[in-house]
Amino acid sequence: MIGEKIAEIRKQRGYSLTELAELANISKSYLSNIERNLNKNPSLKVVIKIAKVLKVDLLTLLKNGSDLETHIYIEKEWVEFVNELKEMGVEKEQLEQYKTLIEFIRWKNQQPE
Repeated sequence: MIGEKIAEIRKQRGYSLTELAELANISKSYLSNIERNLNKNPSLKVVIKIAKVLKVDLLTLLKNGSDLETHIYIEKEWVEFVNELKEMGVEKEQLEQYKTLIEFIRWKNQQPE
């Protein structure tokens, strides 16, 4: 359930209940109720705030499954990488060119010195 995932990720990230509530700008009691599944249907706005602070996508909090740890790690790393590319001005249409450059770098790194 969503509350259990939020609690698990919060603890992995090293946030206390109070810290997450403050960073997400929601009340501590409301967050506690979500985590304990007393409030099973928090608003989308609140879930988005929590996801943003925890640096996970919304799907991570909403989906069922046991691969949560892997999904969070991959998503966080890829989201940061894509955001850096966007900040550098890289457009989606240019990604194929960058893929070629990355393949070349990988090939060069595999060559013996």
